[in-house]
Amino acid sequence: MEILVEHTKSPDARGPSCLAEGAGVVNGRDGAPKADAKGADARLRDANARGMLASEVPRMPFRTMFRFSLLIALLAATGAFADGRDYATRADALKALASSDADQRAEALAWIANHGTPADGALLQKRLSDENAYVRNVAEQALWQLWGHSGDAEVDALLARGVEQMRAQQLDEAIATFSEVVRRSPDFAVGWNKRATVLYLAGEYRKSLADCDEVMKRNPLHFGALSGYGQIYFQLEQYEKAIEYWERALRVNPNLAGIERNIEAARELIAQRQGHSA
Repeated sequence: MEILVEHTKSPDARGPSCLAEGAGVVNGRDGAPKADAKGADARLRDANARGMLASEVPRMPFRTMFRFSLLIALLAATGAFADGRDYATRADALKALASSDADQRAEALAWIANHGTPADGALLQKRLSDENAYVRNVAEQALWQLWGHSGDAEVDALLARGVEQMRAQQLDEAIATFSEVVRRSPDFAVGWNKRATVLYLAGEYRKSLADCDEVMKRNPLHFGALSGYGQIYFQLEQYEKAIEYWERALRVNPNLAGIERNIEAARELIAQRQGHSA
């Protein structure tokens, strides 16, 4: 699904991992401005999952509130990196990516995000485990940016239109728009991912799962889609499967702090279920 953007481990990271791609423009060593998904599903609330500030969206059903929080997180999806440095060649950027200086690595990641190809994803993926937290954060956002390149201006325009429709909570219209993206560019994983997200928001969980499957066929390391599977299976009360996919997402991207809280909540619910059946 679009799932997910997950929240990088940082003092400001709160709430569940969300179904949104990308968390915006990286501005400096203090970290990128990140969408902070607030609100909670009733089951997460009952499990006392931390960081879900339901009171900030009053008088909304908890399930509606949770989906609304995902829409808020999605607003960051259209951000783009500003190149910190204009490298003369790709080779120069790759050299900087291997630098011992964290700022140079971060600048190289931003450059590759804007000028690279899908094949560069493996290079960015490695930096999700960088020794420097700032670089790890940049690497995550750089991957979202790189994955979002369709190579077709018309498809990109449709994608942006669909995001705007989700912002307006025009879910039927967004589904139709992302369906057109998929039709025009069936190999573009982000198109499937976006549609998976809006289907989730519309409560079409089985259809969302099917689109997640399409994302994984095209990008097996899409930690957003892996995290999205977890969100869907949690809603379907298949908590063991939710944990399985959340743990897979963490193996790909260990910087997803919100997922760890979700796993804890799911385990508590499994224990409650087992206690009731004993």
